Amino acid sequence: MRSRIPSRTSSGDSVPRVTTSPAASLDRAWALRTLLVLQAPRAVFSALRDDSREAAEARLEPVLAVVWLAGIAGVLATPVARTLLDDMTRDALVVAVWAFIGGGSYGGLVYWLGGALLHGASRALGGQGSYRRARHVVAYACAPAALSLLLVWPVGLAAFRGDLFRSGGTDAGDGGAVFYTLALAFFAWALVLLVVGVRAVHAWSWPRSLAAVAIALGPVALVVLANELL
Repeated sequence: MRSRIPSRTSSGDSVPRVTTSPAASLDRAWALRTLLVLQAPRAVFSALRDDSREAAEARLEPVLAVVWLAGIAGVLATPVARTLLDDMTRDALVVAVWAFIGGGSYGGLVYWLGGALLHGASRALGGQGSYRRARHVVAYACAPAALSLLLVWPVGLAAFRGDLFRSGGTDAGDGGAVFYTLALAFFAWALVLLVVGVRAVHAWSWPRSLAAVAIALGPVALVVLANELL
């Protein structure tokens, strides 16, 4: 929040001076860290050790943005998305609405459930910290997935257009394989950031951090495997 405090010039006139509250400075700091997590992840995740109410509130908007964008990127990469336009009654607007709503739901699931699994795994290995901090670690680790929506998907849409959401389109060849591999690479980057984040907030070794992430991902892997077998 900004306020105006009157100050006096040499002539004695009162001139308003704009000051910035600590809360606004904290908001800006976490907005910048949302971008810096891609370049200097260790420093950003170390800052998450501050789990005070003020710091957590300053992170809310960046966390929401990252989680929602990453969720949209996630649902667009699913097999369901590749068949949306097989139904001739659907158009680009339907795809956009589906991606926005589905992305928010998917991102929220990863945020809340992923945070719970990571929190439980960390506690099992002797870690401290709140469930809220675990959720924020997951959120900031999703930054590469959110970035893929802004960098990779515009290229794919320009190259393949609606065929990305249609069976047997032009994306079925080598070009499409390269595109989807690149999109998945950003999700792999997010997993790497998750390990970095766990290591930074807990000051753990690499093996212990990897173990925590592996334990957290274990239930998810079991559900995916069961779904494939059924």
